[in-house]
Amino acid sequence: MTTARDIVRDVLGRSAADELWTGDYHKVLPISIQGFNLSAILPAVFYMFRFGKRRGAGKFLETFVHTTGVRLTPTQRRREATVDRVASVLCRNDHFKGFEGAAEQAVLGDLLLCFCLENKQNALGRTEQIQRVAPAHYMASWIDLPDRVGHLRSVPEMIVSTLANQQGESVEISDDADETPFPVGRGHEKNVLLRAFRQGIELEGQLGSPTSDQFVETDESIGLDQLLMVRLARQLDEAPKQLYGKDKESISNQRPVAEKAAEEFSEDVRRFVHSYSSVIPRHAFLEFLESGMSLGLTTIVNSTISILFEWSETGQIPNKEDQAAIDLFVDCSNGTNRRLRATAEQSMDEFMRRVERVPVILMMLRLLDRGARYDPDLRKLDFATCPHAMEWLNLLGELLFERRREASAILRDLDRQSYELAEKLEEDYPEAARILRDDEGEANAARRMADALVILIGRGQMQGNFISMLDSALLIGRPNGMASRRSASRSDLATGRRQRRAARSLVFTDSMLDYLAHLHVLRAGDGRGFGALSFQSFVSEIRDRYGLHVDSAPPGMTISSDLLRRNRAILERRLRDLGLLSGVNDAEAMKRLCPRFELSRGA
Repeated sequence: MTTARDIVRDVLGRSAADELWTGDYHKVLPISIQGFNLSAILPAVFYMFRFGKRRGAGKFLETFVHTTGVRLTPTQRRREATVDRVASVLCRNDHFKGFEGAAEQAVLGDLLLCFCLENKQNALGRTEQIQRVAPAHYMASWIDLPDRVGHLRSVPEMIVSTLANQQGESVEISDDADETPFPVGRGHEKNVLLRAFRQGIELEGQLGSPTSDQFVETDESIGLDQLLMVRLARQLDEAPKQLYGKDKESISNQRPVAEKAAEEFSEDVRRFVHSYSSVIPRHAFLEFLESGMSLGLTTIVNSTISILFEWSETGQIPNKEDQAAIDLFVDCSNGTNRRLRATAEQSMDEFMRRVERVPVILMMLRLLDRGARYDPDLRKLDFATCPHAMEWLNLLGELLFERRREASAILRDLDRQSYELAEKLEEDYPEAARILRDDEGEANAARRMADALVILIGRGQMQGNFISMLDSALLIGRPNGMASRRSASRSDLATGRRQRRAARSLVFTDSMLDYLAHLHVLRAGDGRGFGALSFQSFVSEIRDRYGLHVDSAPPGMTISSDLLRRNRAILERRLRDLGLLSGVNDAEAMKRLCPRFELSRGA
């Protein structure tokens, strides 16, 4: 049987089919729509801010995987990289005197696994393959794990471009006069994020040299976990070289269509890191920062989904000030209250049902994008699509709704291809053929073609990849994440049988509450010090800014006032238990958030 992809190539051409056979559309969301590990993102972000390029191959495998004349494939070499091997190499270093014995090496290996390295699939043990490096210190950027930066799904690139806030198609080395808090390629001291993680490191020699980061042995401010990361990285002698290849080393400056959420994410990271990086214990600070990145990335993805739905209905991208995330209910009990958990799961179930339509909308955009790029009249308009593609996306919306004269030719061409493709798919792929022939009553050729292509690629696979990306952003099931997942059963209305499903719900972990409270007690803008923030204002702020509902029902849901009051009371009690809320009586105005940590010097 001829594969669906081969049939599409015959009809649309190899170049068009290969361009469409994906779930990504970077002009809307500049990341690969697949799962990723959020904890592995920061080391790559450090490298890109430090050198202004994407990371290439380093010396991790060369240093820690030694073979005695046996040729190994790249996959076999990666499998040989284990914590035991790393520990056995490190213990020969003069800085690890006393770790030569088997028991001592085991202790060293456990320390590495605890603070610095992570096994494949989060496996335990010192003989499993190492896959990721933890962001315990800036020097984690010297360790090329994962071995290909592309495995991080372009998430570091999106974070760097969002924080750097430059113009142009790629992120460039910042000027000395640039006063941004996140300059690129200007060392550690000027960059707020690098400065927070560079304890004991000074620059010697040329700024762009891979060996210019030097450790000051007399620095006593560095913690044990950070020192272990420094020793591990220094064993490699130098930072990885930049990624080579045509345009591969450049950091794309494409921003997400959710412009408002991206700007707020950048501002939140700047204010939190600048205010607390030197006063919160490093391990706790990293947990809070990852919680903040989870919240920011989730809000960007959530807002993008909301914008895509509006675009598919109106053909227009909402203005930045009108953009908002989809509203969701949060279970403040972390699943201990069954009614609150069920309500939060109901809210997420409805959201997940809406997400199922997103791959089709993205496919429509890819189809119209290709048609517009090769239209002789539209290509003369020369719309800028980087760093923001709002004008271009609005143009594609006008084509979808046939509000431009060029739409007729583009949609007519798609209509012709639809009937030709339907004829060749009839025997082996009847469902896709039926959609392409307009048997479902859809006259718009772009919508029909998008629906059919998603079916041919695999609707379940594309939806699964999108949900996997969303789960990664949520840090689902992690102690510093913002969502939980459990296996539940429900009755199928058609068959009457009970089926297992993954039930998700938004929650506030302690780490997330610490991050939110410490962020929002800061004075707005560039104001110094803490501001007065009532509990009610805090609840309203997280609802308006992130779409997270605590004491109110999201639009379209009905929740009893008793359950909403209980959810609010649980959140209030948890904040008090964490030392984040003060108030001597029941008056709402007297319930105020208070930070557990003072501000960093100069904040």
